[in-house]
Amino acid sequence: MKIGIVVNVMNTEVSGQTTYRLAADAANAGHETWLMSAGTLSYEPDDRIRAFARKVPESRSSSKLSSALQSDDAENKWITVDDLDVLLLRSNPSVQQSWAQTGALNFGRIAMRHGVIVLNDPNGLAKAMNKLYLQTFPEQVWPRTLITRSESRIEEFAEREGTIVIKPLQGSGGKSVFIVHSKDSANIKQMVGAVRQDGYVVAQEYLPAAHEGDTRLFLMNGVPLQHKGKYAAFRRIRTGDDMRSNIHAGGKLRRATVDDNMLRLAEMVRPKLVQDGMFLVGLDIVGDKIMEINIFSPGGLGSAQKFEKVNFTEAVLSALERKVDYMKYYRRNFSNVELATL
Repeated sequence: MKIGIVVNVMNTEVSGQTTYRLAADAANAGHETWLMSAGTLSYEPDDRIRAFARKVPESRSSSKLSSALQSDDAENKWITVDDLDVLLLRSNPSVQQSWAQTGALNFGRIAMRHGVIVLNDPNGLAKAMNKLYLQTFPEQVWPRTLITRSESRIEEFAEREGTIVIKPLQGSGGKSVFIVHSKDSANIKQMVGAVRQDGYVVAQEYLPAAHEGDTRLFLMNGVPLQHKGKYAAFRRIRTGDDMRSNIHAGGKLRRATVDDNMLRLAEMVRPKLVQDGMFLVGLDIVGDKIMEINIFSPGGLGSAQKFEKVNFTEAVLSALERKVDYMKYYRRNFSNVELATL
C-alpha cells in the first residue's frame, strides 16, 4: 500500500505516540508511508492534491522514528496525494491554528473524489469538530449535560445536581476541567469565567465512578478492536486531589478489564460511527457512561499494547489492507458496469 498520514506539525510529534507507531509499523511491513501536515497540502491547477511530505524509513522503531525523520538523510519531496491508496487524517483541530483546523478535511474530500480511501471520513469528522458530537448519540450513553455560556444556567444546573464537572466545549488533554460543588458559589463564578474565555462551557453531572478513573476503549469499524483475543483498552487513574485521570494531567496507566457494560455502550454507538465513516476511535468510559468520543487522533494503542502484550497496529494495518484490496476489486469488476449505465 501507499499510505499518507496527516499530522499536526511534523517536527513536533512525540515518538512512541499512536501516529508514529502506525507509521513505523506500516513502513516496516513494506508499505510506502509518508507524513505530511495540513500546511504542506496543495491543490494544484491540474485538479490534483499534492503535499510536501517526509518518507518514513524502514527498520525504525517508533521510539527512534522522530530522530530519523529529522536527520539530514530524511527524504522530503512533493508527492501526489491522489496516487496514495490510503490517507489517514491524524491531525487534531483543538491544537491547531484556525486556518488549519479544517484544512486536512477539505483536501481529504477532494482526494476521496479521486479514489483515495480517507480515514476517518472527512465528512464525518466535520460533524465532530467539538464535544457536541457526543450529544448526537443515544441519550443513554452520555451523562446529563448542559452546554451554554450562561453563568446562571450553570449555577442552576449545579444546584440541581449537587456536584458537576465543567470543561470547554473545544479542547483536549484535560485542560480547564473543574469539579464544581453547588454550595461553593464564589468558585463557580471563577471557574466558569476561566472556561468561558474559550467559548461554550460543558457542564455535566459528576459520576462517582470517576474517582476510580476512566477506560479508553478503541473501536475499529464500529466494533471493539481486538487482536489475538485481546481488547485494545487501558485504564487511567487519577492521582491526588486532581479529578482528571488524563495522562497530560498526571493520571496513571493501568490494565483495563473490558466488561459487558463497556461492550453494551460500544454497541449503542456503533451504528452512527459506521454511518459517519469513523474507522478508528477511542471511547472514554466512566462507569456506565461515555464521557468523550475521540475521533481525530485517538492515542494510546501503545499503552494498550504494553498491558496486553500484542501489537494492535498490526490489526489496524490488516484492516487497511482489506479496504484497499476491496477497492481494487470493486474498480476492476464494477466500474465499467457503472459507466455503461450512464
